[in-house]
Amino acid sequence: MRKMLAVVSRVLTAVSQKPTGRVLLATRNFANDASFDIKKCDIHRLEEGPPTTTILTREEGLKYYKIMQTVRRMELKADQLYKQKIIRGFCHLYDGQEACCVGLEAGINPSDHVITAYRAHGFTYTRGLTVREILAELTGRRGGCAKGKGGSMHMYAKNFYGGNGIVGAQVPLGAGIALACKYNGKDEICLTLYGDGAANQGQIFETYNMAALWKLPCIFICENNRYGMGTSVERAAASTDYYKRGDYIPGIRVDGMDVLCVREATKFAAAYCRSGKGPMVMELQTYRYHGHSMSDPGVSYRTREEIQEVRSKSDPIMLLKDRMVNNNLASIEELKEIDVEVRKEIEDAAQFATADPEPPLEELGYHIYSREPPFEVRGANQWIKYKSIS
Repeated sequence: MRKMLAVVSRVLTAVSQKPTGRVLLATRNFANDASFDIKKCDIHRLEEGPPTTTILTREEGLKYYKIMQTVRRMELKADQLYKQKIIRGFCHLYDGQEACCVGLEAGINPSDHVITAYRAHGFTYTRGLTVREILAELTGRRGGCAKGKGGSMHMYAKNFYGGNGIVGAQVPLGAGIALACKYNGKDEICLTLYGDGAANQGQIFETYNMAALWKLPCIFICENNRYGMGTSVERAAASTDYYKRGDYIPGIRVDGMDVLCVREATKFAAAYCRSGKGPMVMELQTYRYHGHSMSDPGVSYRTREEIQEVRSKSDPIMLLKDRMVNNNLASIEELKEIDVEVRKEIEDAAQFATADPEPPLEELGYHIYSREPPFEVRGANQWIKYKSIS
């Protein structure tokens, strides 16, 4: 009898596992989709806003969960590598704001365009680059997405224009990208992101004016994480209604901690821009867990209790996980498997990012221009010359 039970046990084990060792969950009948109520958006100069209900499929939910977990784990690994002095220089982490980059990407097309500020790692990943390319760029290695010469603030991908280090300077560039979309007659839009700390920049209001005059297909997105460096929005802005800052441009204020709310708001704004009505301003109310940059501990201007309260009540990954488990779209065991996969991917990428060689000095002048014939670049003095190759 014991031998028979042992044989049956081995057979069941063999049937229930893939060759990779992952346990199959096919025996459980998951729902294909579920409907959810989402927070109503505040609106400005609009008769109606985005929908307050949405449908999430099981496939979409698993995808969003894995991407958000990957961004979270990637940023935590960057934190570790920075403290080990493997990553140097500026480094602005995105953990806590994952619902923004994932929800925005879910609401547009791959052919659409995105430009953001210096907290760019999440968008670099959602726009299609790998964790390996991102971490290798952070460590300044040849395998990085900018060949190790861009670092944390200067990463690029197809239809993704950075990563920009000057506060607010990417906003006029985003309007220029939107102008190109309209000029070329393409059904494309540009998401132009900036933070609440940049929202008082004069160049942003100049850009609003031009975009409204020319009816550019541009969504101006203010990621309001409540602090510009170490200054709270209440101390920095006479009006914290950033979605109304466009005045004559319609605006919406969105729960930036809910990936579904961000997705539906993005679809709504994208449809508005594609229809030829002009730009829209979107404010995403979100929160960053780390300080402004790695040089900022993040607790001198806010309390640890405040950070913990957001983590416990509004964490974007936790909110999606609870929705999926409570509505039979996934099991806790399945999501744990995803967590294990993500951790392995991050560890493998980190090993590559520390072992890959740095770019040689002779490549210092490479990639200054795109599709240009080679030319010489002067170095620190007139006798030092570098060759530039596109």
